[in-house]
Amino acid sequence: MAAVKDYYQILGVGRDASQEQIKAAYRRLAKKYHPDLNPGDKEAEERFKEVNEAYSVLGDPERRRQYDQFGTAEAPRFEDFWAARGPFEDIFNMGFGDIFAELFGFPRAEAPRARRGADLWAELEVSFEEALKGVTKELRLRRQVPCSACGATGAAELRPCARCGGSGRLQMARGFFRMMQSCPDCGGSGRRVSRVCPGCQGQGTVLAEETLKVRIPPGVDEGTMLRLRGLGAAGTAGGPPGDLHVRVHVRPHPYFRRRGADVYLELPITVKEAVLGGKVEVPTPEGGRARMSIPAGTQSGQRFKLRGKGFPTPGGARGDLYVDVQVVLPEQLSPQARQALEALEASYRESPRRRFFK
Repeated sequence: MAAVKDYYQILGVGRDASQEQIKAAYRRLAKKYHPDLNPGDKEAEERFKEVNEAYSVLGDPERRRQYDQFGTAEAPRFEDFWAARGPFEDIFNMGFGDIFAELFGFPRAEAPRARRGADLWAELEVSFEEALKGVTKELRLRRQVPCSACGATGAAELRPCARCGGSGRLQMARGFFRMMQSCPDCGGSGRRVSRVCPGCQGQGTVLAEETLKVRIPPGVDEGTMLRLRGLGAAGTAGGPPGDLHVRVHVRPHPYFRRRGADVYLELPITVKEAVLGGKVEVPTPEGGRARMSIPAGTQSGQRFKLRGKGFPTPGGARGDLYVDVQVVLPEQLSPQARQALEALEASYRESPRRRFFK
């Protein structure tokens, strides 16, 4: 009897790992050993198959329970088998049918199991404005898709199985025992491939390059991961497709800075605007302009807030725009301007640096 694989060891998790930890380990390893990322690497391909096999068991709570109960090198006792599954004919669906097949002298074969397709990962870059308003971007992706030539069956031609007559089941009897087993010739499908599909070489899927449209929601932030269900690799034997995970990168803006839903801007103002006050125009992240009042006596570095001018949040609210004013001095001064500054200097009642020298 073949040695039982340690699926926990394959995924690199402990036997007390949670389902979320198992899923995270699977995603990490599937991405690492995916054939698309390791072209021509047979060792990576085998590791990828092992990882998917391990997750197909440990990722299903019921199958994991069965594996934890019986999945050791020691065969379960017959009475434990009976208590766990009931009717004899169900025993062969548990993956332990080889024990009983040896008693009857029949080879053991399992029906092809539907497997979920692999998850895929991709990256997209958007501008600051696109992240604010949302956008639909095109993404070119290579992935396994169902073979259209054979309808994902992997066969150009199928015929009924001669051994089971197309039923997919065989009845075995010895003494008073009568049991049903999946047909070892057709794997329980009732049909056999008489001619392999030339398009997919019997795999049921083909590697194709596609252009997908990805909707980027408004307010997306740098590093956000979008999960697009069903847009990963195609499943096998009728299994569902995997998911596509898209990491979004936001290009920096030349003068806006973002923290969460809030946006920050350094706004230059003149000496007159700072001293006497006035109305100034402020650019907004959406590309428009807003009017803001500068109070008389505004200091350089003083911060003002424009409510609701930031990024949208998932709850429907909007962040704010914070404006830090910076007083800009003229590069050249006329004689009259120098005299005006001398007069302005006389307006100080005490040195602005007095607090340093108390």
